Amino acid sequence: MAIKIASVTEAFGKDVFTDKGMYCGKIEDLECDLRKFKVRALVVRAMKGSYLTSMLGSKKGLIVPFPMVHAIGDVVIIKHITAPVADDDMPPAAD
Repeated sequence: MAIKIASVTEAFGKDVFTDKGMYCGKIEDLECDLRKFKVRALVVRAMKGSYLTSMLGSKKGLIVPFPMVHAIGDVVIIKHITAPVADDDMPPAAD
């Protein structure tokens, strides 16, 4: 089922949460495909103390592909995201 918004401007400034309830930040911008009249991605600004801030460190935000968006209403719900695990953080493999 497609997610529809009446106006692109109504999405700006909405709070963004993951589907596990973690607060990510606010929608700062949208990336649109003008040929197909579709939203391609949300640009989420990480707010101080948010889940994204702890995950991204000094980065200011994240681009979320629109297929990861579950719902847009009073708030925006996206698929839960986790930081990638670096090879240095992996325990050595048992032989």
